[in-house]
Amino acid sequence: MTARAGSAAYAGTTIQRIALIVGIAFLLLGVAGFLPGITSDLGELRFAGPSSQAYLFGVLQVSVLHNAVHLAFGVVGVIVAAHPTASRHFLLWGGVLNAALWTYGLFTGGREGDVLPLNRAAVWVHLGMAVIMVLLALLAGRDPRTKDTGIKQLD
Repeated sequence: MTARAGSAAYAGTTIQRIALIVGIAFLLLGVAGFLPGITSDLGELRFAGPSSQAYLFGVLQVSVLHNAVHLAFGVVGVIVAAHPTASRHFLLWGGVLNAALWTYGLFTGGREGDVLPLNRAAVWVHLGMAVIMVLLALLAGRDPRTKDTGIKQLD
């Protein structure tokens, strides 16, 4: 497979490498959510909802669906690392999604009928991820002297 003229190599730019690292981190989180020892009370893992009493690292409430979302998000991060624009969008919109999960968790998380188990610790981790991902999307790979993102506009 050859690269198109003007396209960056897989994970060839800073923003692509960051998207790849974030994608791998989400893959690792998704897998860890199914591993005994890393996830406590694994026998209490439920498909979805606040009734799942499994805790990643003994602190972050998870479910099968929650872990699957981490895995899917990780796969997307690894895939988008092939293109700089897609990598930046992954980080930006992934950060926005984490901010939405933070807001959701603050006001409605943990109630019966919720799809994702979001205990207080998980809510604040989502806020941290939101801030980090948005900042990386906005700042990584930019030349502060020229404001160049290194991304060519499509014709």
